[in-house]
Amino acid sequence: MSHSIPDWSFESRVIRTSSGFVCGVDEAGRGPLAGPVIAAAVILNPNNYPIGLNDSKKLSQKKREYLLNDLQESAISIGIGIAEPEEIDRFNILHASLRAMARAVDALNVPIDMALIDGNKIPTLSMPAQAVIKGDSLSVSIAAASIVAKVTRDQVMQAVDLRFPQYGFAGHKGYPTQAHREAVARYGPCPVHRRSFQPIKAFYETQEY
Repeated sequence: MSHSIPDWSFESRVIRTSSGFVCGVDEAGRGPLAGPVIAAAVILNPNNYPIGLNDSKKLSQKKREYLLNDLQESAISIGIGIAEPEEIDRFNILHASLRAMARAVDALNVPIDMALIDGNKIPTLSMPAQAVIKGDSLSVSIAAASIVAKVTRDQVMQAVDLRFPQYGFAGHKGYPTQAHREAVARYGPCPVHRRSFQPIKAFYETQEY
């Protein structure tokens, strides 16, 4: 069985036709019942980026954290964008994710010529962008962004756990595990839960009667 390893192919095509920079963009947190969706945009230094960059889902927590530290030292620029639960409920998770991605690109402190976006949708940006399906397994820049987004969101949910320890956010990070669902059934939703997601939506609907 062959396994895709992210490389510099997408980035090199852009660099060959421009003198500027290219960033990779990815998000974390589309599936959870609680917490924000967080996006990251990363401009790698083509001559100095970490070995082992890959889709964050294919890496251990320890490896992701190690790579994040390396990226923070070696990357030309890193931008973070956040969409909070209220925004997710208002615009839906897809549009909130795209808005977070646009904010991540805007947060870069270096101008770019092209943004490589994980997935098949492109956020509204002021520069050209290319959607790359399964980009976190193909482009090292997108893989780097997936790691930054995932570790950053995990850290946010660990902080949320200190505010609402009864839900176990430090463990499941807001994803719909059985333990999380049972906590919602026992304690009801808290302010960081997404009201438009089941079973949170169902809980509020029962309170209306």
